[in-house]
Amino acid sequence: MTGDAVEEFERHRSRLFGLAYRMLGSAEEAEDVVQDTFLRWHHRSAVESPWAWLAKVATNLCVNRLTSARARRESHVGPWLPEPVLTADGALGPLDSAEQRDFVSLAFLTLLERLNPVERAVFVLREAFDYSHRQVAEVIDSSEANSRQLYRRARLRLTDAPGRAEHLVDRSHHRDLVKGFLAAAEEGDLPGLEKLLAHDVTVWVDGGGRIGTARRPVSGANRVARYLIGASRTTGQRIRLSIAELNGAPGLLALAGEELIGVLVPEMAGGLISEIRIIADPAKLRLSHWGALSGS
Repeated sequence: MTGDAVEEFERHRSRLFGLAYRMLGSAEEAEDVVQDTFLRWHHRSAVESPWAWLAKVATNLCVNRLTSARARRESHVGPWLPEPVLTADGALGPLDSAEQRDFVSLAFLTLLERLNPVERAVFVLREAFDYSHRQVAEVIDSSEANSRQLYRRARLRLTDAPGRAEHLVDRSHHRDLVKGFLAAAEEGDLPGLEKLLAHDVTVWVDGGGRIGTARRPVSGANRVARYLIGASRTTGQRIRLSIAELNGAPGLLALAGEELIGVLVPEMAGGLISEIRIIADPAKLRLSHWGALSGS
């Protein structure tokens, strides 16, 4: 492969990762798809439009992976949650608008699991990459009419999902709420923490079968507050919490020394924390894309 070909691929690497991550909800698998796409790029014939070619290859690799991933996720011990990504450095592309941030939130990526692999491909290409139905049809080797039908079906499934709502969130208030959450959690302030939570708040924990993590959702402000404070006290380690931008929104990194042992991503509605997703599965916390967190 020539240096020019490698350079051309590298120009699209970040965007390919963003596409694969939105499709798969897994940074590790997205990185694998980018690498597999690179190997196919190495053996390509003449290509008129590099991005169109790369996006088609990556999308179809993702569709194949999603097809095989369904069984694994259904047998996952406890809730399966997407793998969070640090986004302050632009890992998932521009997240300037509320809509762009919503489309990479853990809540929305979890919701996308309702779609079959091809529906998800159509939805992601249309919503996140502004593809026309003609372009989508070329990627999935189908007709424009079928692309439109798949897109309508996907939107209907997402719109009708329980708890799905459009959130207009004040970013500064969201960050202030997370700061308040951090202070209350570190101080073990149960009443203070409870005041920040909606009465019907729910927490989901993806511990990957890890002992001591909740395997069913915990709901209700008092129960959630007690669970969070209790969990922080029973780890047997001194935990340091640090605010970071995760999937376009403020979240918390839980560190024991220099080791990342958990990620907490709160969702806000009505000025209070309405949902919390906690990722404590070691397999989702050991990847190179987390980088050096000691200074977070």
